Amino acid sequence: MTELRMRAAAPEDLSAVLAFWKTAAEGTSISDDRDGVQRLVARDPEALILAERDGELVGTVIAGFDGWRCHLYRLAVHPQRRRLGIGSALLAAAEERFVRLGGRRGDAMVLRRNETAHHAWRAAGYTPEEQWRRWVKPLAD
Repeated sequence: MTELRMRAAAPEDLSAVLAFWKTAAEGTSISDDRDGVQRLVARDPEALILAERDGELVGTVIAGFDGWRCHLYRLAVHPQRRRLGIGSALLAAAEERFVRLGGRRGDAMVLRRNETAHHAWRAAGYTPEEQWRRWVKPLAD
């Protein structure tokens, strides 16, 4: 098996990323569309990290840093490539980015029903903070 390659997503990757998330990611968000991901890459070109093996997209993570907090989104690994260390490698790349930018703590939004993800996040050293609840308000229809 060839080496896993990590790189930042480029604008020409967006169609492939959106198609990948339909297969590999759990759930959707209001910004999981071309415009939303395009804005992310334009605003922070290093935030969307891709994992590739033999030219194939096998994983993603969004490592967003707003200057204060480190947020992790869309950690996704192709279903046929799970349990091979791809998720761990993506998180390591995200955490290295956060440290380089001065971040001190990473947080992740994980669906309650996604038990598989809970195991992966715990294995990576993350723990849930049950005292917090996410509050949302859509800003557009």
